[in-house]
Amino acid sequence: MLPTAPSRRFTVAHADYPFAEHWLAYGDGHMHYVDEGAGQPVLLLHGNPTWSYLYRNIIRSLRGDCRLIAPDYLGFGHSIGPSGFGFTPAEQAQAIARLIDQLALEDFVLVLQDWGGPIGMSYAVEHRANVRGLVVMNSWAWEASVPQNLFSLVMGGWPLGYWLQTRRNFFARKILPHGIHHKEVLTDALRDAYVGPFPTPASRRPTWVFPRHIRHSHRWLQGIESRMSVLAECQRRSYGARVTNRAFVLSK
Repeated sequence: MLPTAPSRRFTVAHADYPFAEHWLAYGDGHMHYVDEGAGQPVLLLHGNPTWSYLYRNIIRSLRGDCRLIAPDYLGFGHSIGPSGFGFTPAEQAQAIARLIDQLALEDFVLVLQDWGGPIGMSYAVEHRANVRGLVVMNSWAWEASVPQNLFSLVMGGWPLGYWLQTRRNFFARKILPHGIHHKEVLTDALRDAYVGPFPTPASRRPTWVFPRHIRHSHRWLQGIESRMSVLAECQRRSYGARVTNRAFVLSK
């Protein structure tokens, strides 16, 4: 028997996040996702330590034009990881592929930010015919560079990186606010929305696994890069171009 769908794990202002909740059972865990609008499907994948809240303004602006699906990775946002889940990018990619199959998404646009890049690209290189277009923001999908590996060694290392993420919630409390260009939007409500998913040291472990796997997922990343040539065949379609160009503007 599948577990009963949970309630959202924390609250944010309804005016900021006025979306119905949807759940995908995943083992004894659940993936939370937003599914708004109708028409051209657009799948929005976030990074670390964010969740579907990242795309709230894009969803509200485009849901009159297309269907926007924004999941929270397992262990992020409102999603709950199943027993034995390692929160690695490869595992998260498998969960996203399950969601795509469950929702029967076809001919959809992928919007990828941060870790959304390799997670989404891992699907795209395997299912080229099912992906209509790509929007890539501040991301990559290949073996890490030297600066990335150094970042991984510090932020995803042991014991310093582990302590920073699990004890200090460093990504959500420090790195994310620092990375927001328009400081005027840094309200207490916005800070709380990104800190809320990680109230305990155990809940923060996924935010440590991601930077750790910049190094430890190098073979998985190499595998994605080796197949990216199939995406060179992508041809721009007028509707997909319109949606992705608007998404670029709205994400700034």
